[in-house]
Amino acid sequence: MSNVFEDIIKQQGLIILDGALATELEARGANLNHSLWSAKLLMENPELIKQVQLDYLKAGANIISTATYQASFEGFEKHGYTRTETTQLMKMSVLIAEAARRDFQMSYGKNINQVILIAASIGPYGASLADGSEYHGQYGVTIGDLIEFHKDRLAVLVNTNADILAFETIPCLDEAMAIKKLISLYPTKKAWVSFSCQDGQRLSSGELFADAVKLLQDANEVIGIGVNCTAPRHIESLVQIAKPITNKTIMVYPNKGETYDPITKSWETKLNNNNHFINDARKWLAAGAFAIGGCCRTSPEDIKQLEALIKTR
Repeated sequence: MSNVFEDIIKQQGLIILDGALATELEARGANLNHSLWSAKLLMENPELIKQVQLDYLKAGANIISTATYQASFEGFEKHGYTRTETTQLMKMSVLIAEAARRDFQMSYGKNINQVILIAASIGPYGASLADGSEYHGQYGVTIGDLIEFHKDRLAVLVNTNADILAFETIPCLDEAMAIKKLISLYPTKKAWVSFSCQDGQRLSSGELFADAVKLLQDANEVIGIGVNCTAPRHIESLVQIAKPITNKTIMVYPNKGETYDPITKSWETKLNNNNHFINDARKWLAAGAFAIGGCCRTSPEDIKQLEALIKTR
């Protein structure tokens, strides 16, 4: 497992990540105006989750993520779920992804040579608050509090068949430190940590992205460091910052360049919104990112464009 990223890169030139799950579910009619976001569909419509994951595999993705980004014991408890029920739902999220992979391989596996991994998505503390605080990281809690928040769901997800753990949209150094301490307890597991950034240099908290990369450089369990849910226009600069200070796989999966409003729970399109996904992806690859995908508002059609990068390598 420790060399799986390198193996895929050697085989095809880069790792193709999937795109958005929650906003793609909404595009297909799901009502996710709810504090559990995509995790809400683990109870209501698991088949739709599987269909989106399957469509990302058809688009060429090597990695599909589970619907657990906003899943937490605290979040489910607010809606009346017991710890046992929450544990079962988290485990079920991996089973859904496994079913998508199995269906894809049964239909297409004999005709393609596509490595497929399942990433257990683990969102930041701010996601559980459902107030948009993952976009500023000013939590007002200690590293110890963050460890307490993450440890129980991490204990569940490490005991599933997920191939890798994906800590996503991390906005601040304190949460990165909490994750580093926790993942060290599971030396046989591998993970990536992806940060949200406000510009081409700083995390959403205002701290330097370079410091986040340096913090994780000696974490043996972390095989990928990256940026997600960040405007495309900032990605190239962030990759250029990471490249000389880490030997881990640099991963990028930006959003569409829009701003999320936590009050209306909607995306506000900006005039400088950049939709030229494939042209940007070429720049990110040239800068040193070897795992590329999309975050909020991206779709299987965006991910399908990345096959062009492989063919030109």
